[in-house]
Amino acid sequence: MGLCKKIQQIKPFMVMEVLEAAQELEAKGIDVIHLEVGEPDFDTPRCVKRAAQEAIEAGYTKYTHSLGLLELREAICEDYWKNYGVEISPSQIIVTSGTSPAMVLCFGALLDEGDEVIVSDPGYACYETFIRFCGGIPRRVEVFEDDGFQYPISSIKKAVGPKTKAILINSPANPTGNVLSRERMEEIADLGIYVVSDEIYHGLVYEGKEHSILEFTDRAFVLNGFSKKYAMTGWRLGYLIAPRDFVRCIQSLAQNLFICASSIAQYAGIAAIKEAEGDVAEMRRIYNERRRYMLSRLKGMGFGIGVEPTGAFYILANARGFTSDSYGFAFEVLKHAHIGVTPGIDFGKNAEGYIRFSYANSLENIKEAMDRLEVFLSNRG
Repeated sequence: MGLCKKIQQIKPFMVMEVLEAAQELEAKGIDVIHLEVGEPDFDTPRCVKRAAQEAIEAGYTKYTHSLGLLELREAICEDYWKNYGVEISPSQIIVTSGTSPAMVLCFGALLDEGDEVIVSDPGYACYETFIRFCGGIPRRVEVFEDDGFQYPISSIKKAVGPKTKAILINSPANPTGNVLSRERMEEIADLGIYVVSDEIYHGLVYEGKEHSILEFTDRAFVLNGFSKKYAMTGWRLGYLIAPRDFVRCIQSLAQNLFICASSIAQYAGIAAIKEAEGDVAEMRRIYNERRRYMLSRLKGMGFGIGVEPTGAFYILANARGFTSDSYGFAFEVLKHAHIGVTPGIDFGKNAEGYIRFSYANSLENIKEAMDRLEVFLSNRG
């Protein structure tokens, strides 16, 4: 067909396969409860929407600086200082149209053909796609439930080779919901290899405290954005914090690929950081209520949860007591219980036999979903 090899290597994103199958059922009038997608069900805070409207009325609808609005970059710097005691410069920040473009810029600037990036297994399904598309090779390191899905330092050291360019971390993590300990992050930073830290779920931690990799090293690239914490998925606003000596080349790449992020979304982002903490606190309280309820119900049904997740809005539950085929099981649940869940195999071979449940849905819907799941399992025998 003339397709390039890079495109042919891209695998379907299974959570979207489940979602699209669920939407087909909904089109037939079937009520499906969505626990598969990682999208906040909350509305964007009012102050954020108001700031966007004001930006439109004021005519702030033109291209911005390719790095992003200075006021937004300064607000991000203030946020990192307030939350982590980390001092960064606005000149180190590249504002992007979501965190996915930030990954393209990061790996595009960091990787030569054949360079390796160490990633966790399980880990976010799309990481490997970005790495391969930018010419790199993902090297998987298994993380385990009984260790709280913490990166094993001994395994990382074994995976490091002459072509290793970076280690990718994600805390709080998708799909596990677990938070890397301060000690483990320090150990990773001490390896002296570039660290790419996906911090998109920062602000959504229910016990303890999350840490930024920038607390431990400046040889790091931070991926972050507004989608999860501020319920702004459709606004497509993210950013990359990069070491100073990488910024100019990343900026040139951004100018060529994207020109700049949406001006309106950027003004909304300023309001999110400066005005929406109360909204975030309330969302976090509600998420935690849902988390506790879902954990209790899943454990009661026989799902294994060795270490309770304390961040993001996911539970990666061990379903090996029910199945060794998480993909087939997910579609079985969808067909018979009308619940969308994500098969663990989407996140790596080490997650086969697990199911990811998202609690980014109302408690009322979660209760109904758990009731349906319990009936499904009892009838399944």
